[in-house]
Amino acid sequence: MSDGPRIAVVGATGAVGTVMLECLRERADAISPGEIVPFATERSAGRILDGRLVVRALNDDADISGFDLALFSAGAGTSREWARRFVEAGATVIDNSSAFRRDPAVPLVVSEVNPHALKQHRGLIANPNCSTMQLMVALAPIHRAVGIERMIVATYQSVSGTGHAAVQELDAQARADLAGDERPAPTIYPDQIAFNVIGAAGNFVDGDDHTDEERKMMFETRKILEDESIGVAVTCVRVPVRTSHSEAVNIQTREPLSAAQAQELLAEAPGVILEDVPSPLRAAGRDEVFVGRIRGDESHPRALSMFVVADNLRKGAATNAVQIAELLLRGDLGDRVVAKGGPPAGVTEPELPVADRDTAVPASR
Repeated sequence: MSDGPRIAVVGATGAVGTVMLECLRERADAISPGEIVPFATERSAGRILDGRLVVRALNDDADISGFDLALFSAGAGTSREWARRFVEAGATVIDNSSAFRRDPAVPLVVSEVNPHALKQHRGLIANPNCSTMQLMVALAPIHRAVGIERMIVATYQSVSGTGHAAVQELDAQARADLAGDERPAPTIYPDQIAFNVIGAAGNFVDGDDHTDEERKMMFETRKILEDESIGVAVTCVRVPVRTSHSEAVNIQTREPLSAAQAQELLAEAPGVILEDVPSPLRAAGRDEVFVGRIRGDESHPRALSMFVVADNLRKGAATNAVQIAELLLRGDLGDRVVAKGGPPAGVTEPELPVADRDTAVPASR
């Protein structure tokens, strides 16, 4: 074992946890881990991952001492129960769930956008929602340059965002339909997902007509950009795509910005690749955010439209967590950049309802 950091991966056998291990392996030169220890449920204990890593059960008998970093992707319930235990045992936790994103004491970080927020961490750091993540990589350069007054976003979210079982459900339904066989009844989503579009991704909380996915994007956008005045309207949709989320985005800027100027900004932005027409298939397996269809909105002199695509398991989750780990290990936390123009004085937003998956009614997770 080398002298590098000792890293725990909690939820290592899940859709995102598996990719976290891939990212740690791919970025080993930057991380130089001394040891990687995967944790999962009792059911997965003893499994061998990557040909050498033995899964440990996360239970009260687990030894969680001696870790420098812990990457969590095991759901909000597990994070609420275990994240602070790892912190108390000496680790810095980077959590991919929704458990701590609304906590004002926990920084919510996109590595290319607000690494300066890491300076305030007290052992716990939150990864944003996957759809928010790619949106921020694309929009932060514009927000800094000319400010953003309002954005309207429609997401087209792949089934891998729900997990392995959702991918299996999509595949089983598609195979049955193509073979002319009886279609399996949906168990993950409220309707068939193969050859269909479900108009609400996420869960409905009692009394709210927005899903938790939509509420997450609204809240997280303002927190990450440090601008409570931005108007955010979101519709989250589930589509029959295995991997990569897509977003149709319309923004209204505070100061004029042409489509050509936006392209120039994004061409220099870290983590962004410009394409004429991005697609989920091309984004799958990549760490970058793909942006295209940048054009002026003829209905408003300060509005632009664009299409944003990224692999939801990689940049939308695992890659960003590992990039945060790299920043912490390097001590490269950057400085806050204030958006040009800034929010109008005295403007605040009402508190948004907290969407909790444990009590929500499923629409299309």
